Amino acid sequence: MTKFDVSHIRNVAIIAHSGAGKTSLAEALLFNAGAIDRIGTIEAGTTTTDYEPEEIDRKISVTSAIAYCEHKGTHLNLIDTPGFVNFIEDTRGCLRVADGAVVIVSALSGVKAETEKIWKFACEFEVPRLVFVNKLDKESADFANAVSELQKTFDQEAIPLNIPIGEGESFKGVVDLVAMKAYVSQGGKTVETDIPAELKENAEEYRRKLVEKIAEADDALLEKYLEGTDLSQDEIIKGLKEASLTRRFIPVACGSATLNIGVAQLLDLMLLCLPNPEEMSRISPIRGEHPKEHKEITHKPVQTDPLVAYVFKTIADPFAGKMSIFRVYSGVLKADSTVLNANSGAKERIGQVFYLQGKKHVPATAVGPGEIAAVVKLKETNVGDSLCEEHHPMILPRVKFAEPIISYAIAPKSKGDEDKVSTGLHRILEEDPTLRFVRDEESKEMIFSGMGQVHLEVALDRLKRKFGVEVVMKTPKIAYRETIKTTAKTQGRYKKQSGGRGQFGDCWIEIAPLPRGAGYEFHDKIVGGVIPQQYRPAVEKGVQETMKEGILAGYPVVDMKVTLYDGSYHSVDSSEMAFKIAGSMALKKAFMEAKPTILEPVMKADIVIPDDVLGAVIGDLNSRRGKVSGVEPQAGGNQKILALVPMAEMLTYANQLQSITSGRGLYSMEFSHYEEVPGHVAQKLIAERAAHKEEESHK
Repeated sequence: MTKFDVSHIRNVAIIAHSGAGKTSLAEALLFNAGAIDRIGTIEAGTTTTDYEPEEIDRKISVTSAIAYCEHKGTHLNLIDTPGFVNFIEDTRGCLRVADGAVVIVSALSGVKAETEKIWKFACEFEVPRLVFVNKLDKESADFANAVSELQKTFDQEAIPLNIPIGEGESFKGVVDLVAMKAYVSQGGKTVETDIPAELKENAEEYRRKLVEKIAEADDALLEKYLEGTDLSQDEIIKGLKEASLTRRFIPVACGSATLNIGVAQLLDLMLLCLPNPEEMSRISPIRGEHPKEHKEITHKPVQTDPLVAYVFKTIADPFAGKMSIFRVYSGVLKADSTVLNANSGAKERIGQVFYLQGKKHVPATAVGPGEIAAVVKLKETNVGDSLCEEHHPMILPRVKFAEPIISYAIAPKSKGDEDKVSTGLHRILEEDPTLRFVRDEESKEMIFSGMGQVHLEVALDRLKRKFGVEVVMKTPKIAYRETIKTTAKTQGRYKKQSGGRGQFGDCWIEIAPLPRGAGYEFHDKIVGGVIPQQYRPAVEKGVQETMKEGILAGYPVVDMKVTLYDGSYHSVDSSEMAFKIAGSMALKKAFMEAKPTILEPVMKADIVIPDDVLGAVIGDLNSRRGKVSGVEPQAGGNQKILALVPMAEMLTYANQLQSITSGRGLYSMEFSHYEEVPGHVAQKLIAERAAHKEEESHK
């Protein structure tokens, strides 16, 4: 038997934009439920869920963390997620295993671009939501404005379930509109009282809207309501639960996480409004695929069904080994057992299983449907893998994470540490599926890519802390290309006599441009035996090697047709090497006569920003040689800019966009095509190449 019945479990992700108060709220929830005996603070670095040194230093969540508590007989798994845009894909991965979400909206800043993004993630996984309007104790807090923004942004009615008693400095409690009671903070404790007289009328109006909305969903209740009969408390509670699960409106709570006001009421509402795993399986059934037969399989969240668990997070530890955090969907996962990784086909030995309370590990003997737990030292299991019984394999759908948007070249600070960098980064990549690490064959650089500069810096901080190796970041080389704009014919003649057998190779080639993206073609049009057959491939080899090295500025040559049409040879002195050199010489001469130019990669960018900075962002794109192809209105007073921008201008764009939009802008980009660079850019690249060659010659 497992410890918890599925009906008494809630898996709740706490999601919001950066700085909204997710970690502070998680801390207050744990305290109110008695899981911790004091509330830690972000300033002091003492919170349960922000425990990584990088989080304590930066005072933001950079990775999701799990904690749990018991409230009124229910086991609550809280997933504290990052809100900073660089780390927001981790939040997407966590919503895959959540049954409900508390979305925090700041009473100061309202709905932000990140809020919209995580809201879409929650929609992607059909996760029911409960909104908590936080920071009502701060100056300029505005509850009504936050509720109004919610409605406008998400085009859905937002219905308060409690309202604040005062705002700003006068904020002291909340009115529970379900129970019609007030809860006021007195001396650090919450006291239940009657609703203040000055709020009575307002509370009754909000209550009327809530009851009306609940009644609308049920014909019998609506008839009763229209006849003027009050709905019973049980009918209101049942109707509220149903409305929350079907997402007919946005339920809204409020309070202050740091002052611990409204948090106890939020705990109750989480049990009332958010589903248990069995209820969630009716909204989003447990469906997967047989790895070999590719047929659909469905399970129920019961202990008697075969085991299937989904690994949604891993943590690399150089000492304890890799820790895999998973959610069980059906069946039971026991300590000291063997399971099948349905994705890789490998059998994995399960040792000790444990619950996570931040960084603390609490041993468990078995975990059942709906439970979240962790295990260490799985050899072939990564994020997105499904763990099953050997004779009942099932692959659950994986989360598709966004592609990285920023890249830097990295190099170890100490010579000879390349292998340590590579080994350490591959372990870091196991933790974070949105990071990429490759060695660029063209530039020979190690390229590290992620969702933003802070994302990469944090990963490299971890590399230093966990694996003892430091690297420096520098802007990577752009994959420029060289090509021609017209045709040219030239001779390549190589003759060398130095006593004994000489070297002789002579060829005539014609080069012509090909359409963009066509690559390279070589045509052998030799008639008769002016160049014997055995030497012609050597001409092409010389051409290809020269194309790879570049001629104008050291970048590979593309989109060109080369025709070998004439030449001569010497019966004694000719050789493959001589014709290879002749081919290279001919190409270099012809290339410079065929109006050579440099091409640059151009990116297709989608940029979502608030209305008020549209002009500034477009102006910035113009300064980056960008071409705006369209602007599309988005929900919540946002605009999406569609643009084509040279990659060279977008390497550090994430930082600039954050600066212009105060963190409210989001963007994604993908490669579009190659385009000719302007003359002044080409001259700069050619000069850099010349300077580099000069430097190399003096070494």
